[in-house]
This record gives sequence, C-alpha cells and structure tokens, in this order.
Amino acid sequence: MKNLLVRISAVLCFLPSIVFAQVKAEEYKQRAEAIYQLVWNRYRVNKYPGLFSENYPTGKSDSLNYFQGEAVKVKEVSFLWPFSGVFTATNILMRCPGLKAKYKPYQDTLVIGVEQYRDPLRKPPGYQAYPVEFEKADRYYDDNGLVGIDYMESYFNTRNPLYLQRAKEVFKFILSGWNSDVGGGVAWLEGHNDQKPACSNGMATLTALKIYEGCKEPYYLEQGKRFYNWMYSTLRDSTTGIIANDVKLDGKQNRTFWTYNTGSLIEAAVLIYKFTGEAKYLMQARQLAASSNKYFSNLPHDRNLQMHIDVPWFLTVLFRGYEALYKIDKDYRYISAIEHDLNYAWQNSRDKYGFITKTWLPEKSQLEKPKWLLDEACIAELYARLYLIKR
Repeated sequence: MKNLLVRISAVLCFLPSIVFAQVKAEEYKQRAEAIYQLVWNRYRVNKYPGLFSENYPTGKSDSLNYFQGEAVKVKEVSFLWPFSGVFTATNILMRCPGLKAKYKPYQDTLVIGVEQYRDPLRKPPGYQAYPVEFEKADRYYDDNGLVGIDYMESYFNTRNPLYLQRAKEVFKFILSGWNSDVGGGVAWLEGHNDQKPACSNGMATLTALKIYEGCKEPYYLEQGKRFYNWMYSTLRDSTTGIIANDVKLDGKQNRTFWTYNTGSLIEAAVLIYKFTGEAKYLMQARQLAASSNKYFSNLPHDRNLQMHIDVPWFLTVLFRGYEALYKIDKDYRYISAIEHDLNYAWQNSRDKYGFITKTWLPEKSQLEKPKWLLDEACIAELYARLYLIKR
C-alpha cells in the first residue's frame, strides 16, 4: 500500500509538467497558424493567383539588396526567394497531425505560384528570380536549391511523383553550374563565375540528399556527399569552426558569417550520417552546431536575447540544422536559445498588424517599417517546427 501511494504521488507530481508541456505545444501550433494566416491574407496578390507581394504594407519606393549588382526596386509581386518562405512554412504545417488536409489547398496554390518562375526556354530549365510572364530575369542557383527542397518536402507530404520529378529537374539545373574552379562547387548566379558561395552549395547539398531520401537512387547520395565534402573542406573557417560566406576564385575565403550557411551544412551532415552510418558526419554536425552556437551567441546582441539575430530566415535555417541534430542527440540547448528569442519577439516585437520586426526587438523604427515576406513566413515555420518537437 505504501509503495502504491508513493507511485501515485510521483505521478501526480509529474502531471503538471506534462500538462504545461502540452499547453505550450498547442500554443506554438496556434501561433504558427495565426501568423501563417496573417501572411496569407495580407501578402497575397489576388490579381495573380499563387503570388505574393514583397512587403506589407507594400510600397514601390522600397529597394531590395539581395541581388548581384545594384539594388532593385520592389515590383508588382515578390521575387522567388521570399515566395519560397511561404512554400516551406506550408509544408511544415502539413506535417502537423490533423493539418495535412487543411493546408493541402494552400500547397496546391503555391505549386501554381512557383511554376510561374520556371523558365523552360534556357537549357537546362530552371527557376528565375521573378515570374516569367513579367520579364526575363536572372537564375540563381541558391533560389533553385530552395525550389528543389520545397518540392521534396511537398513530395514527402503527398507522395505525388510529379514533385519528385520537378526536384530532379531542379538539381539537373544546379549541377549544370558545377565546375572545377577552387576544387568544385557552383556559383551564385548563372553566367557569373566570380565566387562559390555557401548559400548555393548548401541548398544544392540538401536538394540532392532529400531527393535521395525520396527515391533511394545512389546517384543523389553521391552528389550530396560531393557537394558537402567540398563545402566542409573549402568553406569551413579554421578559426571559428563555422562556414564562411563564399570563396573567391583565387581561393580566398570571404570571412563573413551568416547563420544559415552553417545551418544548412549541419542538416546535411545529419542526413548523410543517417543514410550511411559514417560517424565522421555526425561528429562534424556536432562540431558545427557547437561552434555556431558559441559564435552567434557571443556576437553583440540585445540583453533580452540569447543570440545575435542576423536575418530571421537565416536563423530559421540554422534552427533546421539544430532540429536535425536534436533528433539524434536529444540535446535541446541549441534549439532552446532560438526558442527563447523567438518567444521574446512574439511577446514584445509585433507591429499593429501582428507582424514581427526583423530584429526581433520592439524598436520604434522597426515596428513602423513595412515587413518583408520572408521575415514573416519563417515565423510560421519556426513555430510549426517547435510544435512538432514539443508535442
């Protein structure tokens, strides 16, 4: 009888933490859906089904600085990169129990949208930075990697063979940019062989590995490992232990460090370890995670945050790497830091429409600025991922 009472007492003591964890998970799900609906309702351009505006509120005076060369003025619809953030968030929400059917129509609409960026005239076919019906635009290899990843995530959710086929076509385009300069890799922009950046090669690595996960054709595992090994040996900085932005054709690293460049390689290392059992890839994933957490938490940042926030979507890609490693190690500390900062932003840094500032801080100037589509779509992705971890 005494033992029974001890057991009952232990269970009762444990119950509040279970209930708290469950409520927290549900809250994350609610936040993911709430911000997603805000994005869908505010950014969609009804005139062009499947397409979105770059900013909200939108304004033609805004300039975009994420292209090769000079800044570009905001146009009628968004460029491909921010569009991909909505596509990714949709696929993660579809993973949540009970939500697949709800978000399948959104996915269908986004497939219609992304195909408007596909340029079939230049060979091999690939996705350009802006919808084809408006103009001929440049084709970036990192953009195409994002399309490949989004199509593979769509394939995992639906098993629609068309999505696997399109991901393979994307990878063929990316691979057309591979050359032997500085040992391998692809450039950033088609036709501009001036650098080999982590962004293009990291997304190419993940595209290949996710295709392998979907079809088990050894060719894609081999290509994923080839991209990964080139990146790790060429772009990993020996001082910080994380991934540099790019390498120039003279072999000199650009020692600018963004969170996403290391994040994509952590996720890739975990995938290769899962597929092959080769322990060195898990060791490298752990090293990259520890080094990135140390580096970005030691950069100057607001006292209310635990990490330096460079770009919210960049940090989301780092989160994906930490999440992949967490599924192996069950070490929550890296995820915890981003979770803490995201929750601070949610509670303190939303503007009058409900959108979060790009700094994740309640600065007046940031609260009043238009919000970029990619900065907001990734919030839905992060909260959906947290829900899946916490539930």
